[in-house]
Amino acid sequence: MKFETIEYKKYDETIYKYEHSSGLKCLVVPKKGYYKKHATFSTQYGSVDNEFVIPGEKTQTRVPDGIAHFLEHKLFEQKDGSVMDKFAALGSRPNAFTSFNQTVYLFSCTDLFRENFDLLLNFVQNPYITDESVEREKGIIGQEINMYRDDPGWRVSFNLLDAFYKNHPVKFDIAGSIESISKITKDTLYKCYETFYHPSNMVVTVVGDVDHIQVFEQIEKNIQATEKTSEIERIFPEESDSVNKIYVEQNMPVSTPLFYTGFKDNNFNLQGLEILKYDLAVKLIMSMIMGKSSELYAKLYDKGLINSTFEMDFSIEKSYAYSMFGGESVNPEAVKDSLIKEIRKFRSNGLDPQTFDRLLKASKGRFLRQMNSVESISRMFINLYFKGVTMFDYLDVYDTMSFDYIMDVFDMHFDIERMALSVVKGTSK
Repeated sequence: MKFETIEYKKYDETIYKYEHSSGLKCLVVPKKGYYKKHATFSTQYGSVDNEFVIPGEKTQTRVPDGIAHFLEHKLFEQKDGSVMDKFAALGSRPNAFTSFNQTVYLFSCTDLFRENFDLLLNFVQNPYITDESVEREKGIIGQEINMYRDDPGWRVSFNLLDAFYKNHPVKFDIAGSIESISKITKDTLYKCYETFYHPSNMVVTVVGDVDHIQVFEQIEKNIQATEKTSEIERIFPEESDSVNKIYVEQNMPVSTPLFYTGFKDNNFNLQGLEILKYDLAVKLIMSMIMGKSSELYAKLYDKGLINSTFEMDFSIEKSYAYSMFGGESVNPEAVKDSLIKEIRKFRSNGLDPQTFDRLLKASKGRFLRQMNSVESISRMFINLYFKGVTMFDYLDVYDTMSFDYIMDVFDMHFDIERMALSVVKGTSK
């Protein structure tokens, strides 16, 4: 059995990488002495993958919004009963989630790892979908859609994406809509499963005190032999460089208005380490501008314009990228105006290299602390693997990040012409 060993001696970390004949990749991160073990089985298939060309075909296939999430639900229902009940009988904690770009099935356990791992590998490979179960699931997911539709925090974030994007499917709820899921059929679910759940489009990760050889042997035993396929062609609509809307407002029952503001970023066509480098740079600059140790944060907090709910984040994927600043505020427009003024001040005076150094060291410290959690390691590996990098590649990025690069990214990302604001205000009495 051939596998690759990658050592990060400076940090006393090792990754074992193995590729099954089907094209399935497997990564094992051993953590000796840890009592908890964590495993995931993930496919590069999320809510934005609604238009594609199936390998071997020439015509495009278009499927209803929400189908990736719907398929995640259906895989837990097997002919001989609920997969959740089977995991519970083994004393483990299973879960699954669908994001914009991937679907992940996982479990964590302290005992019976081999039995739990077998169950994970087998149920994901064996869907059992009937016409009756599809119709039943539409009611269940419909309730979930309505719940999120009535959630102000959910709506304020998706309204910002709607402000950023006119056509890109990232603007739509991951679960779809009541109308879109009504069009889902058993045949469509199987078509999407056969396309996106091919082993060559998937990865297994295992983190914990495990024997990597035994893990790879279980892969050999449980993964169905199949030929590798060509890469799936994913099709996304054309999108303008500018924002779709500058401002979106919605009235909902909230005591304090919620807001998200941020920047649409068109510099997403990056590969490998460049993605990590750009991601880290934008997040560092966000912290310099409005992080909790910044002058702007302190000023707005003291004025009561933001509170402890304030948060910020940056997302970059193969077909989109954007930043978000938000939380509760009695005057979201004033927060946005203050952010604009701060950006213009930095553009005139320049960023502070000492602040950059301090925040870079602090960020690296937080990153290294994540290596003590099997869940954190696994989550980061999943998020990064389909981008062609691993969690430990961040170490090189931290060590090579320069202030000059930070300045370049500041000019690229923080363009006020590509800024939008989403607000959820209380309903009128």
